[in-house]
Amino acid sequence: MTSSTETAMRQDLAAAYRLIAHFGMDDLIHTHISARLPDEPNHLLINRYGDLFREVTADSLAVIDHEGHQVRGTQVPINTAGIVIHTAVHSARPDAICVMHTHTAAGVAVSCLEEGLLPLNQTALLFYGRVGYHAFEGIALD
Repeated sequence: MTSSTETAMRQDLAAAYRLIAHFGMDDLIHTHISARLPDEPNHLLINRYGDLFREVTADSLAVIDHEGHQVRGTQVPINTAGIVIHTAVHSARPDAICVMHTHTAAGVAVSCLEEGLLPLNQTALLFYGRVGYHAFEGIALD
């Protein structure tokens, strides 16, 4: 049985998945969002591997710990890269409630530029010198 706070977090996170899909910020099954459970700060909600963002429901979310183990419910496949990315961020940042990993068209375009984000307009200037880059090393599996 889930607590009322977990139920609310599940509903909010499922809504976030569907909003990301609605605004075209998802990438089929290759992105993920997680949320820390308020009553269990070492446990996260994350989507099952294979679900499109528009298909995610409150009941379809899995609960994992910071080591990536599913802690309750039916064992379901979870994107390994999602586990690696989200558990690392949530472990390093106990103040982070939600972590979103998306592949937006604009983000992908900027990541393809050797120069990164260029200060070509006022909007880009908001972020100029404030964007961190990490060289691609392959899919995050460890």
